[in-house]
Amino acid sequence: MADETERAGDAVNGVTTSHFESFDGTQLAIHRTGEGRPVILLHGLFSSAEMNWIKWGHAQRLADARFEAIMLDFRVHGQSEAPTDPMRYPPDVLVRDVAALVDYLALEDYDLAGFSLGARTSLHCVAKGVLAPARLVIAGMGLAGVSDWNRRSAFFRRVIDEFDTIKPGDPAYYSRQFLKSQGVDRVAARLLLDSMTDLDPAALANVTMPTLVVCGDEDQDNGSARELVEHLPNAVYVETPGAHLISATKPEMGEAIVKFLSQEA
Repeated sequence: MADETERAGDAVNGVTTSHFESFDGTQLAIHRTGEGRPVILLHGLFSSAEMNWIKWGHAQRLADARFEAIMLDFRVHGQSEAPTDPMRYPPDVLVRDVAALVDYLALEDYDLAGFSLGARTSLHCVAKGVLAPARLVIAGMGLAGVSDWNRRSAFFRRVIDEFDTIKPGDPAYYSRQFLKSQGVDRVAARLLLDSMTDLDPAALANVTMPTLVVCGDEDQDNGSARELVEHLPNAVYVETPGAHLISATKPEMGEAIVKFLSQEA
């Protein structure tokens, strides 16, 4: 089961890190801060819990509001293992990893929030009946990022496949530099991309819990967030400043999440 190698909490931000074995034995990192109602936070592609949730203060905002922020590093990301065996990447592997986290922590009453890749993974978890959080937060995601992922994924496959030849001025250059800065294993990342599947928009009717869709006012990376809201039975939309990656650095995103999750059921 789990590897209980938990290090002491960081003296600066109060975050502790431990690892557990997912369904296939892959070691995944969990970062935790705060005490209170559990909220699982899932980060974006080529990023990490540190980059999306800790660095810009969102996890601390939740902790200050008496939540426990439970942040998973997806496989291939952050402090989690990045296996290069294709057998470790069955379809929807990230959905299975999140389910393994919930089982490992024995969570029954919790909320779930994701940014970008974390958002689409959250929607897959709920729409396919794998998880049933009380409340859901979808950040930096539009309908196309869920239902037409193969088109979006082709862009990232190119970033990996042409990594050494992409030059400044190329639309893929910024993503190449971000991938490089995060030290992501490109072989493992390519396998992970191939494991991700599209979601039929009709399945979004299964997402019946209160849902916040929050997106930057200049963010169209994953399609229209407003269009996504139209497919969710119980969703509200909040717009915050910035384009895709920039919106995740702004306090308004974390503030919107805290406000939504703090509302009485």
